[in-house]
Amino acid sequence: MTEIVIVLLFLFDFGVRVTAIIVVPRNRRPSSAMAWLLAIFLIPYLGLVVFLLIGSYKLPKKRREKQQAINDFIIETTEGIEQVSNDHPWPAWLRSVVELNRNLGAMPLVGGNKARLIGDYSQSIAEMTADINQATKFVHCEFYIMSYDSVTADFFLALENAVKRGVIVRVLLDHVASFRSPGHRRTFRKLRQIGVSWHFMLPVQPLRGKWQRPDLRNHRKVLVVDGRVGYMGSQNLIDRSYNKRVNRRRGLQWQDLMTRVQGPIVNGINAIFITDWYSETNELLVRETEAITPGVVFESEDALDCQIVPSGPGFDGENNLRLFLALLYYAQKKIIITSPYFVPDDSMLYAITTASQRGVEVQLFVSEIGDQALVYHAQRSYYEALLRAGVQIWMYKAPYILHAKHFTIDDEVAVMGSSNMDIRSFQLNMEVSMMVRGSAFVQQMRAIEDGYRASSRELTLAEWERQPLRSTVLDNLARLTSGLQ
Repeated sequence: MTEIVIVLLFLFDFGVRVTAIIVVPRNRRPSSAMAWLLAIFLIPYLGLVVFLLIGSYKLPKKRREKQQAINDFIIETTEGIEQVSNDHPWPAWLRSVVELNRNLGAMPLVGGNKARLIGDYSQSIAEMTADINQATKFVHCEFYIMSYDSVTADFFLALENAVKRGVIVRVLLDHVASFRSPGHRRTFRKLRQIGVSWHFMLPVQPLRGKWQRPDLRNHRKVLVVDGRVGYMGSQNLIDRSYNKRVNRRRGLQWQDLMTRVQGPIVNGINAIFITDWYSETNELLVRETEAITPGVVFESEDALDCQIVPSGPGFDGENNLRLFLALLYYAQKKIIITSPYFVPDDSMLYAITTASQRGVEVQLFVSEIGDQALVYHAQRSYYEALLRAGVQIWMYKAPYILHAKHFTIDDEVAVMGSSNMDIRSFQLNMEVSMMVRGSAFVQQMRAIEDGYRASSRELTLAEWERQPLRSTVLDNLARLTSGLQ
């Protein structure tokens, strides 16, 4: 009997390994496939369970079908609304990038916009609050983390007053991220109390039939008021310490960047909310979708051409990664990247180092310290390759976490939004970026970058080579785990 059990266990183990070799690499990056195979082979049963739990990075089929349906709708209803500026010559390569974004994310490039960057954490919340206080039709609010605390109390009060005025207020917040935030029960009570219509994004509620890989998250941060003004960027609606004791003990403060936009592109930002609302509620906001047409158009010489680029597991391609790669390879003079969690895949690492080696000035802003140990050490494992290629690395000084996510290409184009430059943002998170063509906006971004530089210190190759062996070991081990996506 014992011998039969041993033989059966051997056959089962052998079958798992053979099946893994066939199944795991399918439509997966070689590095990611190798990491998963190592996990399954070295810790066979635990590795198998983990793979079955989080091995798929696609949303359920019904959600992907919804995404495709609304993409088709956006393409049909936005045909010919570009109205882009031709006052200044376009870079020869830009039209192909615009076409790439259109094919991947459905959204067009539209002209006649105004945008202002807000790098002050309190000011961005205050300005969003002020715009909500002026709302007369609707408020669409979508944030990865939304918390009712002393910093956001006025924002919630503005939502409450808007509801009392008869304004339609809709709120989306990520399910897992919200539950992980201190004081989440107080936040949920407040949302119910003030009477807004609100729902969780990507809820993990298997008993209610709502289930997907639990670490597929909606990481977007957008606000639209009446279709006349919109906000997007990296900032969550929460105290700068994220209300966590460990952060307060370390004195950590988040540094973010938001942009306030006006013009036709606001409808593009609203389309992101409409898509996510439809995915979570099955309610297609018909009146709002009819508004995906040009609104107020600014015709000054500083007017901006903007294009919204949604990305995430609801799409077939990695829209943000493809956009970033295209711009990195087209850059001729200067690339300045800001990313709090910088864990590039091979294609991104090659694009950045190749740009530096072909004479493009490349700068990378990261935080001197990290709030997530695994990501922090994985990020550090790339520094040597970057430094040897000639990339300048600027480390934003503690106790601040530089959480802004943006980059500029030459003096022509800037991209900002919610997307980090890491494998999680490329594959697992629903993100939204905005590509902007216009020297006025790039100049604003340059001023922000200058401020970062003044608050940073440059990491040199000589300093890096003096790091202790234990740090190298931790960095390399963390890098291996980044492939388990």
